[in-house]
Amino acid sequence: METVRIRDEFIRLGQVLKLVGLADSGVDAKLAIQNGLVRVNGQTEYQRGKKLHNGDLVEYEGKIFRIEA
Repeated sequence: METVRIRDEFIRLGQVLKLVGLADSGVDAKLAIQNGLVRVNGQTEYQRGKKLHNGDLVEYEGKIFRIEA
């Protein structure tokens, strides 16, 4: 499990995928999310703008990322 550190109260799901290098662009992130390939805290997430907070887990392509403030 890798850690994604954020400075603000939250980060949006699409931004996380770009930040960790799993999506080259916002369009790539949007497509992955809309196609049901991304899970947040164990649930498939379809909203690119989903706000992630401290302690949330993001799963994509067999990788897990923990959000830490």
